[in-house]
Amino acid sequence: MAMVAAVDVSAGPDVGFLPLVSLGPAFASLTGGWRRTALIGALALLLCAGLGLYDGLFPHRRGWTALLSVVGVTAAGLVAAVIRQRRERELADVRSVAEAAQRVLLRPVPQIAGRLRLAVSYTSAVAEARIGGDLYEVVATPHGVRTLIGDVQGKGLDAVETAAVVVGAFREAAYDEAALTAVGDRLERASARHLTDEKFVTAVLTESQGTGVLTLLNYGHPAPLTVKGNGDIGFLVPPERALPLGLALHNTSAPRPHTVPFAPGDQVLLYTDGVSEARDAYGHFYPLEQRAGLLKEADPQTAVEALRQDLVAHAQGPLHDDAAMLLMRYRDGC
Repeated sequence: MAMVAAVDVSAGPDVGFLPLVSLGPAFASLTGGWRRTALIGALALLLCAGLGLYDGLFPHRRGWTALLSVVGVTAAGLVAAVIRQRRERELADVRSVAEAAQRVLLRPVPQIAGRLRLAVSYTSAVAEARIGGDLYEVVATPHGVRTLIGDVQGKGLDAVETAAVVVGAFREAAYDEAALTAVGDRLERASARHLTDEKFVTAVLTESQGTGVLTLLNYGHPAPLTVKGNGDIGFLVPPERALPLGLALHNTSAPRPHTVPFAPGDQVLLYTDGVSEARDAYGHFYPLEQRAGLLKEADPQTAVEALRQDLVAHAQGPLHDDAAMLLMRYRDGC
């Protein structure tokens, strides 16, 4: 508005810049509330009237046209500002509900459970979203510390709803069932009741009873990464591939649990395919095994956060799929 006034005064009325004063209330409606828009509109109207009198435009149609332009743009800006503020309040309400859903579905994991130190990271592929189709949970039970990580096929609210069903079933079954395979059976039944149209959930269940052994049950999920205390790195591939949860109607055998040594200083990273299948600008997958050195940080949460930042840097932008990681470290002491 000041620039338009300066040009109008210096160049004279023949330039015809006076209607551009209405840009003030137009831009005010994009960032401010309706009161600020009204104030800027009133100032623009006074400025336009003053410049019109200075230029001697009001005996002519040009002066009145400039005033009507300011009034019209200000009125439109007021309506736009009111609508924008209303939608911002609605969005804030939705975000508060989403945050409450996040605390219920993906609640913070304990830093210490039994003989394990734990850390988790979740990155949603949806802008401004904090939850999606990936899921995780840690439950300390009389049968040991049991963990779950999974990935629901698909995206959006349907995936979130399915994740809630699987996590809820795991929280109940982990306490009730003495065998890890029985926990998996409960998840299979819950998934079969909820999933339709050949949809499925890949998942890995683990159990640590503090005896130096980790038991795993893999339902078609990416093999966890293991980093031994002596520096050896590898993947905990199951002895046989099994179908994901929700596909039991294909009459295939359930996955068999397998055990691996889990001694003090050892680490196991559970993750979803949003990590292993993240691509860079050249189409190269994220080299998770080569980045295992980032897990040397003394604090587990710092380690998994360093890995997450490296993953985002590899993708060079937003991830195309949700990415969840759950790091387990076997610790000394009770």
